[in-house]
Amino acid sequence: MITALIRTELPRMSGSLRKVGELVLADPVAATHGSAAELGRRTGTSQATVTRFCRALGLDSYQHLLIELAQEQGRAGAEPPAAALGPQIGPEDDLDQVIGVVAEADLRALRQTADRLDREALERAAQALARARRIDVYGVGGSGIVAREAEARLFGIGCAAHARTEVHAAETSAALLTPSDAVLAVSHSGATREVLEPLRLAAERGAATVAVTGDPRSPIAQAADVRLTSSSGETSFRHGNFGTRHSVLLIVDCLYARVAQLTYERATASIALTAHIADAHTARPRRR
Repeated sequence: MITALIRTELPRMSGSLRKVGELVLADPVAATHGSAAELGRRTGTSQATVTRFCRALGLDSYQHLLIELAQEQGRAGAEPPAAALGPQIGPEDDLDQVIGVVAEADLRALRQTADRLDREALERAAQALARARRIDVYGVGGSGIVAREAEARLFGIGCAAHARTEVHAAETSAALLTPSDAVLAVSHSGATREVLEPLRLAAERGAATVAVTGDPRSPIAQAADVRLTSSSGETSFRHGNFGTRHSVLLIVDCLYARVAQLTYERATASIALTAHIADAHTARPRRR
């Protein structure tokens, strides 16, 4: 969704571009009425600034922005009405309000991620992982948790997947990759050096590279063959990695499901061979 993209890009924009973005976010409906020159006047900038703002979002023109905003408004109008909850949690809010704010932020991030997810890129990423001899998953900090989740999912369907959450281990593994291998790099900011460095090394070794990030113009996104973009469900106390975790896991789950489809016989056989393990370690109630 275009407003989600604007929120993601806004902190990286200059003062004049940020004024345009803030006005569009404050009143998306009003922003669709009038020309680029009028929007420039309303923000105290210029038509050229509005054009630069559109290009900073990866859009071809101001008309492209208008189309994206109109389509988003159309989708919003088709959805059932819901209570308007913002991302803020105040010290006096009761528990129902806290639950509502968190749940709505996560649901909104999931919807935005699903709407924005590039289907062609997802397919290319899944194909690369499905045919890989070996898969490295890079991530540190909060993204390291997601890397471990990705490893568990892929390993469970027969992929030789390994999460590398420490930079020396990641670079050592990357140096040993070949064109028969693949890498999944996870970074909310897209600028974490401990993820970027092994990713670049893996690319030099010829491995297929996939980035999952909240910033499609970040160094990690640009260094990868394929990039997949998540949306943020930030609220009070949940910023950065914490706010985007669920939408990143949605992308990982979509990749996992598609890889399982593409490797159906191996995946189903792996699941069948391991299905009994969790049950075998379940504690039984004592008989009296």
